[in-house]
Formats: sequence, structure tokens, C-alpha cells
Amino acid sequence: MKNKIYVGNLSLDSTKEDLEQFFSSAGTVKEVLIIQDRDTGRSKGFGFVTFATRQEANNAVETLNGHELQSRSLKVSMAKEKSPAGGGGHFGHFNKGNSRHRY
Repeated sequence: MKNKIYVGNLSLDSTKEDLEQFFSSAGTVKEVLIIQDRDTGRSKGFGFVTFATRQEANNAVETLNGHELQSRSLKVSMAKEKSPAGGGGHFGHFNKGNSRHRY
């Protein structure tokens, strides 16, 4: 995860090849992942790029954050660890005394 960056505000038309080419100026790109909606298969407008080294990932964040790709100003930052389980659903709402919700 230390070599992975988050890329936000992607054009919905951006491809893995577009990102690989764009970010190769910062270093050796090992992997590109564009997150897609599981129902439609369309891009969600963000993804991740993994570099060969942490230094290259840092370089990408420092030099390419805010730069434009396909008329979109990219948001580039270091990727964060995915939090383990939790979140989502209404599980925390059971028996909380809120009469509007009946489960």
C-alpha cells in the first residue's frame, strides 16, 4: 500500500492506458485500477495507481495533484488502508428507541 496512490475526479471515459501513460512521468507504473460500479460496469470516477517504489508514488502526489487529464483536474493523494469490516447497513439502528424505524 505504500506505493499506491488514489486518483479522484477522473473522467468517466478514462482508461487504464490513459492513467498509465499520464502517471508514467512520475515513475514506473506497476498497476492501474479504475473502480467501477458493480451493477452498471461504469467508472465511478476514481481509481488507484501502484508504483514500483514509495518515492515514485510520493513524486506523483507532489507533481501531478491538480493537473488536468481529459479536461478534469485530478485529485491525487497517497492511498489509505481500507478499514477492516464495519460501516454500512442499518445495524446500529436496532433498538435505539427511534419509533420511526420499525425493523
